[in-house]
Amino acid sequence: MKTYIPFLFSIFVMPVMAGEVTIVDANASKRSNTYHFNVTLKHADTGWDHYADQWQVLTPDHKVLGTRTLYHPHVKEQPFTRSLGGVSIPADISTVIIQARDTVHGVSSQEFPLKLP
Repeated sequence: MKTYIPFLFSIFVMPVMAGEVTIVDANASKRSNTYHFNVTLKHADTGWDHYADQWQVLTPDHKVLGTRTLYHPHVKEQPFTRSLGGVSIPADISTVIIQARDTVHGVSSQEFPLKLP
């Protein structure tokens, strides 16, 4: 008779892993000649080893216009919103892409298009 206890035990002791970071919402406002962005992220941060650590504002052809670095995990603050101001956008750009990343998966596969006001 075979025993499956080690297998069943391994299922219950496997660490819980957070997936990719998700962009829940984003908005932009024009301030003089630059833009101010508010981006809301959701990620199952587990601590310093796995957390959402950045989001970026990109042109439609993926040139970086601005970067917001997140310097610590937000384990108990989900979802969370952070801002970035002073982003210069070329006059011919009417929509930008917001992209986020975490410390384990890197850049998320999600792209969040945002029409500028």
